[in-house]
Amino acid sequence: MNDSRTTARSPYMEFAKLRSEARYNLATSGVTGYPFAELPVQLQDLEINGPTEYGYAPLQERLARKNGVSPDCVVAATGTSMANHLAMASILEPGDEVLIEQPTYELLLSVARYLGAVVRQFPRRFEEDFRVNPKEVAKHITPRTRLVVITNLHNPSGALTDAETLAAVGEIARSLGARVLVDEVYLETVFDQPTHSAFHLGKHFIVTSSLTKAYGLSGLRCGWVLAEPELAERMWKLNDLFGATPAHIAELLSVIALDNLNRIAARTKSLLDTNRRCLNSFLDTRQDLECFRPRYGTTVFPRLRSGSVDDFCELLKKQETSVVPGRFFEMRQHFRIGIGGEPEMTTEGLRRLGRALDEFGAHVRPPTELSN
Repeated sequence: MNDSRTTARSPYMEFAKLRSEARYNLATSGVTGYPFAELPVQLQDLEINGPTEYGYAPLQERLARKNGVSPDCVVAATGTSMANHLAMASILEPGDEVLIEQPTYELLLSVARYLGAVVRQFPRRFEEDFRVNPKEVAKHITPRTRLVVITNLHNPSGALTDAETLAAVGEIARSLGARVLVDEVYLETVFDQPTHSAFHLGKHFIVTSSLTKAYGLSGLRCGWVLAEPELAERMWKLNDLFGATPAHIAELLSVIALDNLNRIAARTKSLLDTNRRCLNSFLDTRQDLECFRPRYGTTVFPRLRSGSVDDFCELLKKQETSVVPGRFFEMRQHFRIGIGGEPEMTTEGLRRLGRALDEFGAHVRPPTELSN
């Protein structure tokens, strides 16, 4: 039997890094990069080397203020991916059960398996607009479950889970001595209504996020975990094994970005509002797709009514356009569209997506014929 730690890999990340690039890239899940020139920073504001301690104090203070928590509840991490890794690794022992939504972000599954956890899943059904159903959590959780994992907004669909539902899931987990990990990186795109982190629902909640997806600041790798202080300290010590000393320039730039986050967020909101209107107009014309349309977020996850999504994605290459095949989310008849690109590129990408769907549909028999 192969050791999960020596054979670990992320098929989705391999796709994202090696095969998703296209002239019209609808495969990305974040907002297009924020221009460095628009940050109010001068060279003399930066230093290569900084203090080597558990958390750069100015960054800790700003992340704590942003999330309405005490600084000792904040663990700075290298993006949301490392934040999720630290959160899982601080809780799970080999053989522990982890209950993860389905569909979900592939890397969450890969990390849990790398850590030797036994993965169980509960469904978020397309027919129910990918809602989290606490009854499904209760049905699939067991006394061996140590952690329940949810993304909010949901990756890949963009569905928003309300606090009442999360609290219900939290009570189910707490009753069995388990915790709930909520990846909130896409919740950052909910700009027009008040949102509160699930961390405030109780000590059994852990939250991860970053400045990556909603703000176009991926290069800063400014991620974080929110956890009760004792668990947060455990994560800081664990992180010594992975990234003992952070890049201080990135810490300094993250502080500047957080001080100007309202302006950065306004740029994101304008871009996503424009692209969502274009997306909805596109979907209005497509009888070959079924799609839950989220109000927020940077992605949608339509279902192709007929034919193979993998075959369609091959055909789409002729249009110099890319999306993410649903096999990376365990739903092979779906694909994920990202709307975080520049509006001109996104508009043309959707037009080319439609052209490819027309060509594909001309060669695929309708479902009634396929069933006869």
